[in-house]
Amino acid sequence: MKKTLVIGASTKPYRYSYRAISMLRERHFPVLAYGLRKGKVAGVEIQTDQEAIQDPELDTVTLYVGPRNQDGLLEWLLELNPRRVIFNPGTENPELAHQLQENGIEPVAACTLVMLASQQY
Repeated sequence: MKKTLVIGASTKPYRYSYRAISMLRERHFPVLAYGLRKGKVAGVEIQTDQEAIQDPELDTVTLYVGPRNQDGLLEWLLELNPRRVIFNPGTENPELAHQLQENGIEPVAACTLVMLASQQY
């Protein structure tokens, strides 16, 4: 199963990151979560410290933070070295996507929720 990190995780049920964590868990994907505030979603603890998330088995990162809030993510994403980073609607960042691709990480402009619902995840 593709271990996934949700960046921009929220405990607010109306947020897409909340829905993504819930759908990933419903489909038995291992999930890690990073956000501004601690909490729990579908049994997943939201971490607020990037250093707390270090996993060599990480396959996918799915972004739920807009480009204005993505400063400093490149270094961390390169350290995490996932196979792919999903840029959900509203998070598209051509410069970050280009830098990831240059470092062997596949940038994907897509919606995690749609990918999961259509079994394309």
